[in-house]
Amino acid sequence: MMKILFHVCCAPCSVACITSLREEGMEISLYWYNPNIHPYTEYKNRRDCLSEYAKTLNLPLVMEDQYGLRPFLTGLDAGDLRNLTPDRRCAFCYRLRLEETARTAREKGFDGFSTSLLISPYQAHALIGEIAQALADRYGIEFLYRDFRPLFREGQAKARAAGLYMQKYCGCIFSEEERYIRRMRP
Repeated sequence: MMKILFHVCCAPCSVACITSLREEGMEISLYWYNPNIHPYTEYKNRRDCLSEYAKTLNLPLVMEDQYGLRPFLTGLDAGDLRNLTPDRRCAFCYRLRLEETARTAREKGFDGFSTSLLISPYQAHALIGEIAQALADRYGIEFLYRDFRPLFREGQAKARAAGLYMQKYCGCIFSEEERYIRRMRP
């Protein structure tokens, strides 16, 4: 049985992933590290929802509880916003969270790591896989790749039925801004 540290961006995105991995016989521990999420109320809602959800599933949850807007923006080098394309900022965000996941998985003796980011049709799937594999190689731990995207709608429906907090954007300050800009357009 493979022991996996599973990075979770939010509880709704984890629902179908957890089911799928359990069906494969994986031993899963959930991992919360998302310093990109803004504002704090959103961060808290997602964190608390995942914490409660993990209890209902009787799954261990490793929590790096760091609301990190300032370190996130500093690391992103957001000074020149004209050069801050979605590709550049998303790559930074994936690397930040997945590196901490890979490092923690190795430190705590897991066989491998994966992420709920792989379920979203809105994320850069190939880029996530590329970054995660490079980190797996660096830390000497397996990256468990799965294309969970075909399970996205089913997982979202189950999350709604379970009453999980459903967010409206990926979580970063830039995606929140883009959400409002789209709403204002005629």
